[in-house]
Amino acid sequence: MNERIDLMGKILGAYLFPHPPIIIPEIGKGEEKKIQKTMEGVKALSIDIKEKSPSTIIIITPHGPLFSDAISISIEKDLSGNFGNFGHSELKFKFENNLSLVKKIINNSLEAEIMVAGVDESFAKRYKVERELDHGALVPLYFVDKEYENYKLIHITYGILSPKELYKFGRAIQSAIIDSDEEVVVIASGDLSHRLSNDGPYTYSPKGKIFDEKIIDILKENRLEDIVTFDLELAEAAGECGLRSLMIATGIVDGYKLKSEIMSYEGPFGVGYCTAKADILGEIFGNPLEGKNLLDIIEEKKRTKINEARENESLYVKLARKSLEHYVKYRQYIDVPDGLPEEFLNMQKAVFVSLKKDDMLRGCIGTIEPTEQNIALEIMKNAVSAGMKDQRFDRVTEYELEDIIYSVDVLSEPEAIKTKEELDVKKYGVIVSHGYKKGLLLPNLEGVDTVDEQLDIALRKANIMPDENYTMERFEVVRYY
Repeated sequence: MNERIDLMGKILGAYLFPHPPIIIPEIGKGEEKKIQKTMEGVKALSIDIKEKSPSTIIIITPHGPLFSDAISISIEKDLSGNFGNFGHSELKFKFENNLSLVKKIINNSLEAEIMVAGVDESFAKRYKVERELDHGALVPLYFVDKEYENYKLIHITYGILSPKELYKFGRAIQSAIIDSDEEVVVIASGDLSHRLSNDGPYTYSPKGKIFDEKIIDILKENRLEDIVTFDLELAEAAGECGLRSLMIATGIVDGYKLKSEIMSYEGPFGVGYCTAKADILGEIFGNPLEGKNLLDIIEEKKRTKINEARENESLYVKLARKSLEHYVKYRQYIDVPDGLPEEFLNMQKAVFVSLKKDDMLRGCIGTIEPTEQNIALEIMKNAVSAGMKDQRFDRVTEYELEDIIYSVDVLSEPEAIKTKEELDVKKYGVIVSHGYKKGLLLPNLEGVDTVDEQLDIALRKANIMPDENYTMERFEVVRYY
């Protein structure tokens, strides 16, 4: 009788690669010397990959087909791309896709209820996305290929999903690898903050440096739970593109003994570039982190945050929450509760109600001018609309109610202004109008740091061109939590 041999795949290591095209000598034409530390870092990572000699490289990028509700994975036999967008189409690359491992990843993801989009030629045409390898993949692979070529590739673009979903997708990949005979390394492609100075692609924000320092400390100390529970508002304000790649990579290596090393960090051109690696020191070992896996920690931190919000919520937020919860359960509005303060019953104000789930927007509806006879009714109506009528999202379901955190913005009466100099992005919201078209943006939003950015977003929301003769109004907001 022949003895059955069970194969088990291996995860050999994980890497953080930045992806500035200027680092490619043919593209940088000398400018790459300004990021010498990064050049040395990517070379060191590439040599390390050569020494590990994986059969497959999984690369996770921000710049492929990006969706708000799904993760993209290439499903064609051959994967190719070039640097034509940067004036060098002669720099071309072609890889064999590891389709058997891709199939396992997709099946595991669907079992975990993570939506995955398989990208091939027909999908790309239907959704008008690129199927070629993007620069987020090509820049790291350019350097890897100079050291090592004997591997298959899997190309993944993260989606704008919750950290918990991205982590679960990483665990689905881990399970697929173990259930194969592959030896795999994972490349998380991503830059850190793009707001380190005004020389970068975004305006300067002091939160850029804070973000980069936090990420580097977390990577140095292997604090995986801090990657998956990272403050998304800080990440948004920093203007980064690597955090979600790291969240997936965290799921892939969770449960392994790791030894991490920061190879380099620098912030030229207003962008943070970090090269780092995590070596696998041993196989999966029981229950890590004192008997709790990261899903437990994510859930505990979420519940703590929600419980604190419920304990400290204002009357404004309590009314919004009760209104939506009752409507979702019974499909009817609640009556105005007894005992509300006089201001709820005797004043008319425009109101916005915002919903967040897992630190991500879940709905936001409001009014520019009051439409109800008092603030209470305005809150109740807009809370229900935020959960049920925001066309950017599916309707809130009953099982989600316990996970939603609310905020209520009460607007002052708008006043007309003539110039943008009368705006203050932290203090005033803005309303832009041209004919029947109107756009509103609230003040003090994460990631909106200048008046020009505020106006640009408001104009786009209203579908007003910047050169049209539009009018402006400003208003103040009192935000309640």
